[in-house]
Amino acid sequence: MTTHKGLLIILDGLGDRGIPSFGGKTPLEVAETPNMDSLASAGQCGLIDPLFPGMPVGTHTGFCPLFGLSQQQAVELARGPVEASGVGLSSSDQALYFRCNFATIERKGKRFKILDRRAGRINQGTGALASDIGQVDLGEGITASLHPATQHRVVLQLEGIGLSNDIGNTDPGNDYRNKGLLTCQANTPGDAAAEKTARCINRLIEIVYEKLDQHPLNQRRREHGLVPANGIICRSPGKLPKIKSLLRHLKIDAGVISGERTVLGFGKLLGYRLYENPRFTGAKDTDLQAKVESARSALKENDLVYLHIKATDIASHDMDPMSKREILSKFDDAIAPLINDELVIGITADHSTDSNTGRHTGDPVPSLIFNPCGRVDSCTSFSESACTMGGLGRINSLGFLITFLDQMNRLENFRPKDGAYLF
Repeated sequence: MTTHKGLLIILDGLGDRGIPSFGGKTPLEVAETPNMDSLASAGQCGLIDPLFPGMPVGTHTGFCPLFGLSQQQAVELARGPVEASGVGLSSSDQALYFRCNFATIERKGKRFKILDRRAGRINQGTGALASDIGQVDLGEGITASLHPATQHRVVLQLEGIGLSNDIGNTDPGNDYRNKGLLTCQANTPGDAAAEKTARCINRLIEIVYEKLDQHPLNQRRREHGLVPANGIICRSPGKLPKIKSLLRHLKIDAGVISGERTVLGFGKLLGYRLYENPRFTGAKDTDLQAKVESARSALKENDLVYLHIKATDIASHDMDPMSKREILSKFDDAIAPLINDELVIGITADHSTDSNTGRHTGDPVPSLIFNPCGRVDSCTSFSESACTMGGLGRINSLGFLITFLDQMNRLENFRPKDGAYLF
């Protein structure tokens, strides 16, 4: 049986809700996307739930099934270790890894109030800030270090004996203005390891503020009307996991093209080839043409290539539907060189993000699969509303990946018992 190469495009946060200024339509519904519409017309569409219908998920959870992990693994996997892998940290049995943001905070008595949880989306100078924090002795045999990731994001590594991930997040999410003061607490009072870990996080918050509030970079930011990056907020702690992927089980060579450290870290954990370039970013300034060229090259040495675009999600988080529409149109124009009659192409997302509120939602993701020799349904365009009538129906992301692999003719010798761990 002839197998096909596969290109799986992941438009981060693609799904959206109706925008009043768009007459109740979504950014995808009003964007000019003739190439994606053509793929939809010649293929099959559907609505995809990352895990379960109606459940909002984070990026790493939404990527788990698309990268070939089980739903159980998706639920259990913490974001911190994935980010740690993305910045090149090695596994340590005595380390906890946190996903953090550089943030803007101000002192309120003995604690701190969050003023901006992304420090104005700072995207320059974070390496210097992390470096100047250095290796921090937090007492009780625990040390901490910060490692810059994408834009305002940073990875915290805590090392020492007696640490626990059973602690609360200090990142309150988008509702931070209505939350209390910045503090870390054990989830279970009386848990000695968790209380010790929480104490160390609170000490670190204080130390980071003292070192960064008057840092020269932050003084320059204030002079230019920008908020300072003088604090950190943390969430999703865990150890680097041992995980197995359906793609590895099927001996499918996969490559990942992204400018987002979470996605690259995930690919690294799974043993996929990574394709990086300084022109690949997690923002709307990413070089789409360069990513497309990288995809064409990567398809020569991989069975399946993931092409990830983060900018769509960033636009939604910034509550900027006009920008999201523009990004979708530009991406649609950029992918023209990838469309041919020998390649199976899928388009989906890790989750939906509402441009009205800036938050992830449980709305299903519009998705399509184009197979030159496959079935064709009645969809003639690619959007949330059009995909409700698609032949793929409404399935979860793991089902979408399995369907995609079948369209590539890569499941001929696969038996249900081989993938029992996936369900």
